[in-house]
Amino acid sequence: MKHTAAILSFLGLALVCHAEIRTWTDASGQHKIEAELVGVQAGKVTLKRADGTVITLTVNQLSAADQALLGGGASAGGGAAAGDWPQWRGPNRDDVSRETGLLKKWPAGGPKRTWVSEEAGLGYSGFSVVGGKLYTMGLFDAEEKIICLDTATGKKAWESTVGPIYKNGWGDGPRATPTVVGGMVYATGGNGDLVCVNAESGKQVWSVSLTKDLGGKVQGWGYTESPLVDGDLVIVTPGGGKGTLAALNAKTGKLVWQTSDVSENAQYSSVIPIDHGGQRQYVQLLMNSVVGVSKEGKVLWKSDFPGKTAVIPTPIYSDGQVYVAAGYGVGCKALKLDGGTATDLYSNTNMVNHHGGVILIDGFLYGHSDKGGWTCQDFKTGEIVWQDKGVGKGAVTSADGMLYCLSENDGTVALVEVSKAGWEEKGSFKLEATSSQRNPKGKIWTHPVISNGKLYLRDQEFISCYDVKG
Repeated sequence: MKHTAAILSFLGLALVCHAEIRTWTDASGQHKIEAELVGVQAGKVTLKRADGTVITLTVNQLSAADQALLGGGASAGGGAAAGDWPQWRGPNRDDVSRETGLLKKWPAGGPKRTWVSEEAGLGYSGFSVVGGKLYTMGLFDAEEKIICLDTATGKKAWESTVGPIYKNGWGDGPRATPTVVGGMVYATGGNGDLVCVNAESGKQVWSVSLTKDLGGKVQGWGYTESPLVDGDLVIVTPGGGKGTLAALNAKTGKLVWQTSDVSENAQYSSVIPIDHGGQRQYVQLLMNSVVGVSKEGKVLWKSDFPGKTAVIPTPIYSDGQVYVAAGYGVGCKALKLDGGTATDLYSNTNMVNHHGGVILIDGFLYGHSDKGGWTCQDFKTGEIVWQDKGVGKGAVTSADGMLYCLSENDGTVALVEVSKAGWEEKGSFKLEATSSQRNPKGKIWTHPVISNGKLYLRDQEFISCYDVKG
């Protein structure tokens, strides 16, 4: 490896680790460096040896495992190693995996199960998968923790405390998915405890309270948002009078800005980043509105969205169009962005999506509607293309031209071809490892994840891994 002798001044270093010395390996596997991670930006990584020597090299000079640990060094998870799933709804927050070569039909009884872990703790937290490690959260006695599992074996590598127990009548414990970028894990507990920890060791770097520090308020089902890491910013939604959205420094947790001109309470959706009109924006769904905020914290546009009880699904963006949906009879809405204005395109109840998510593939939306069952909807017009009862209400993810539909009631998973022609099932199986500790009001609500040829499912303390590559 070619070393740099000069100490480079990276004013915008996105991701920094506190004095965690580890072994870094180059792409050839022949050279190793004992150093701590200083930061990653624009495809370059900066390392510091114990003697203070600083080394800067391109991310692609490192081994595949190290590149995966860094999440490719890109903001918002967009540069994660192929097959990795570094945050809620995947690299692009759209629940569409770019993997290929997966099974297009399952054998009777479903794909092979490779392992089951009973160490996840209680809760509904989802999965991030980076560099051969799976990250999620769980409740252990009176503490919520991030846990890290080895994806090859399901064995726990470490656990790290997030905050005290969040109690709820539908089940205690955390709800959000950790975000893994640049060798760090960012996670939010049910009470609004936001932490940043080292991805390899679990050592905490910083913590912030969305309530005590940022003026937020815990809603009826707790904080469920999965933090967005975008370059040197962590974007979260504390809600409340100090400002609905906030940006924190990814290195220190220090507040950068908060949207004081929008002060609705937080709901349950997660922010998405978009690039529109040459400008970076953050789009969030709230109880009464959909908003777009600039990277500097300026509210660029706002559109009414009268939710009821709770609004949960993550927004979708494509080609200047924003789409949102909600349950409790509310339905969906699409907006066309034009400069600083957002104009309604349609609003209807063709997709009344509670919390199982909606996916956009090739101009068509797929998700479960409380009104009509599994639904294919035209993204541009909002019209229904087809509906089917399928496996019943639940969550969905997608990979390699297929939908993976999970029933919240009994854990049945169906493999369904992505098609505007109708529901065409290519196999199904029922999740075997189900929990006796689940609250009677709770269901199998953790969304499925596809990463590196594996399907990950969860029911409370049980995480199950299936081989869907065959």
